[in-house]
Amino acid sequence: MPTLTSKANPRFKDLLVRLRPGGARRQTSLLLGAKLIEAWAEARHTVAGKRLRPSIWLRLEQAEPHPLEAILGLESLVLGEALMRELADAGSPPDHALLVEVGPEPAGALPPRVLGAWGIQDPGNLGAILRSAAAFGFQEVLLGPGCADPFHPKSLRGAMGAAFLLPLRRVDALRAEGGRCYALDGGPDAVPLAQAELSGPLRLWVGNEGHGWQGVALPDFVQRLAIPIHGVESLNAAVAAGIACFEVARRASL
Repeated sequence: MPTLTSKANPRFKDLLVRLRPGGARRQTSLLLGAKLIEAWAEARHTVAGKRLRPSIWLRLEQAEPHPLEAILGLESLVLGEALMRELADAGSPPDHALLVEVGPEPAGALPPRVLGAWGIQDPGNLGAILRSAAAFGFQEVLLGPGCADPFHPKSLRGAMGAAFLLPLRRVDALRAEGGRCYALDGGPDAVPLAQAELSGPLRLWVGNEGHGWQGVALPDFVQRLAIPIHGVESLNAAVAAGIACFEVARRASL
């Protein structure tokens, strides 16, 4: 199989064009590395996993073929190191990458346990939040205005497979739909996490990394939820989401 080595190659230029749109306009993404591809393969028959449809297998020159490359029966392209590095946007190019088509968002009523992200701008933070949601039994993640692209390769890498387990959809307003709705935040009117009622349908929201919920008019149905801390001003948004998700799961197991 010939190796693509020139950035002027029409096939490589087509890959760049397909991967360029982001956010709600994204129709194509990359799964970088064998571990992430294998995680998708394990979840590809789930509702969330089916949203990503495999298109082209990309292999680094001199790398051994991966077993899934033949199982999936896709077109394969071999890329030179410089081209794979540019596609992956990483210092060390992966041996394997999978180009996937991103299907439409889910629709319908929300499940009982939902985590929401509002203005989470860093793809790594968003990926970590998705991991906590999946690890602690949340059933869907909502993405409010200003959120990073969950199918950006860096978000997918940070999520470590969680994006294949959870339905993800974008919203332009906080949603409760019959459940208790909390926004992780400090302040005198916030309920401490230990005292919060976390049973039943739950919508738990985490705000922007830098300024939380400043400038956001929280609806009356949203209650602020505080994680008591000492000695520091605040927690990283992904860390706070993980603590709150764990507490929800711990209460449910009692």
